[in-house]
Amino acid sequence: MIYKRCRDCGESRPTTEFWKLKSSNDGLAYYCKACFGLRNSRSYRKKQAELGKEARAYRRHSDVPQGMKYCAHCNEIKPVDAFGSNRSESSGLASYCRPCHNKAGLEGRERNHGSVRNYLLKLRYGLTEAGVGQMIADQGGTCVICLRAKPEHVDHSHLTGRVRGILCFRCNGALGQFKDDPRCLGDAANYLEFQGPHAHRMKLELGLPAVDGHARRGEATTLWGTRAKLSGTPRQNRLRQRYGINDEDARWLLSVQGGMCAVCWSAPAEHVDHDHVTGVVRGMACGGCNAGMGQLGDDPTSLRRAADYLLGELVGVVSTPSGPTRLSFTVPDVDPRTVPAGGWGPYREADGHHRRSTWQEGDDRDGPKWIDVCLAKILDSYRSMGEGHVRA
Repeated sequence: MIYKRCRDCGESRPTTEFWKLKSSNDGLAYYCKACFGLRNSRSYRKKQAELGKEARAYRRHSDVPQGMKYCAHCNEIKPVDAFGSNRSESSGLASYCRPCHNKAGLEGRERNHGSVRNYLLKLRYGLTEAGVGQMIADQGGTCVICLRAKPEHVDHSHLTGRVRGILCFRCNGALGQFKDDPRCLGDAANYLEFQGPHAHRMKLELGLPAVDGHARRGEATTLWGTRAKLSGTPRQNRLRQRYGINDEDARWLLSVQGGMCAVCWSAPAEHVDHDHVTGVVRGMACGGCNAGMGQLGDDPTSLRRAADYLLGELVGVVSTPSGPTRLSFTVPDVDPRTVPAGGWGPYREADGHHRRSTWQEGDDRDGPKWIDVCLAKILDSYRSMGEGHVRA
């Protein structure tokens, strides 16, 4: 093995410890790799100090053992398993370990956008915290659907991406459970008021639109009067204790509905739907409809308002005598900014009567009315988005 003496440290090292240098007599650098790195480090840090910047302590890359990686944020050497993947890096690994990566990302978002919430609002909806605050103020500090809870969640169309308003958690979740289908929301309101086709079918079969679960808890007969075959299984016990029906009754209700949900008639019925106050069993519903009605409090008014909200017929903009515009989302109309906290009760009740009469008069479940309305709204949204893109 051939050795060479380093001019800095004075040690004789193998020639493999020296970089190549064509201008030297032996074709090798005058200093070993370790001393060469220290010289470059001193020069770099001197320039950084002149610029008023502080550089991290010098560290040789060759000091990192095999299977380990240096994190430049916490200045620690960790196993490569502690690093996430990054295809843009030659090593295929992120520069920072996972905890530092998350911390650095958080610091960057707070530094560049003010807060993580502001960053996410810009990323997902093109809004800012100030913009959302103004929208909440324009709504009078209340959810435009239920008129009861504080609006905290930005609601948008998953189809067009357009922001529709600021809703409370329950109303926003209910729209998702009903898959943003206004016709299904309207049918759910009729279902709760025993006005739909399911209630009519129940009247024909039982003489009543629903089953009184509380009154039947001690009964040992089926809904049609025969003696029930009680199996004593956990499901049987749960049905009797919670709904006042047995397993045979549940199967009969399911057969009456043809196995489909009593609300949307488009998904298999999996859950017994009942009134949590009176214990009345209304029918069998799918998971989405059952959860959606529960999130809206089994309230027909909220369901119809949610349907009109999706159709774009709930929230409107009206002019004020002083000039600026304001929002309007109740009938009769009222300036939402003038309604005190907790004062929406009378307006909500009056609006519920209005929408009930409107939906009953315009109800057309046998025709394409609601499908046509929904498609028209979607096409209008696409058209307006296209016009905005052309103007931009």
